[in-house]
Amino acid sequence: MPRKSSHASVADDNAAPGGAAAVDRAISLLAAFRPGDRSLGVSELAERTRLYNSTVLRLLASLAHGGLVQRTPEGRWALGPEIARLAALHAEAFSLEDLVLPEMRALGARTQESVAFHVRQGDQRLVLFRVDSPHLLRDHVRAGDLLPLNRGAGGRVLMAFAGARGKLHEQVRRDGYVALTGDRVAGLVGISAPVWRTGHELVGALTLTVPEPRAKPAFVDALRASAARLTKALGG
Repeated sequence: MPRKSSHASVADDNAAPGGAAAVDRAISLLAAFRPGDRSLGVSELAERTRLYNSTVLRLLASLAHGGLVQRTPEGRWALGPEIARLAALHAEAFSLEDLVLPEMRALGARTQESVAFHVRQGDQRLVLFRVDSPHLLRDHVRAGDLLPLNRGAGGRVLMAFAGARGKLHEQVRRDGYVALTGDRVAGLVGISAPVWRTGHELVGALTLTVPEPRAKPAFVDALRASAARLTKALGG
């Protein structure tokens, strides 16, 4: 067994309460990269993190498997393509927030119902933003939740405008929106429309969810008008 280090690593100094030590160490490796670093050697990473070289190599193998780092032809290590993808998602979310959330709040105030903005994440949909209805009776989805892609109005919109087949998705494409009752949760009405940006790129689905007894025909027009305003603001 390797001897216990006489000094604490950077990960030990900044350990997450109740967290996993291996994850803390992996995060410390990523944090070791500084502005101007194109790549780092194992010894440099070990020195900056105060970890054993052998530990650094094991962590790098896992991070490389996830695309978070990559080995250069010189045998050094650089940040991987997954970092760029996550950074782009983060930047997009925060740039969207300034446009999307005010419109969602306005729609929620007009209808007194819950509003969500869904984006596709693999075979699911992510609730990127959420504004809750003031009513006690509502669906209790939160921002950050993952929902089925093949159930619920928001998922149907994302699938339809990604080219999914079937009568329902063809109807969504023709109408430019969908209104469904009980598709994901019994007694819940979902109304959803796509939001586009420049180049006819689908950004996400703006969705209003309403308990069936409170649903009103006017909600369809209100939801579609909000989606159209967001599309215009994004250059779609």
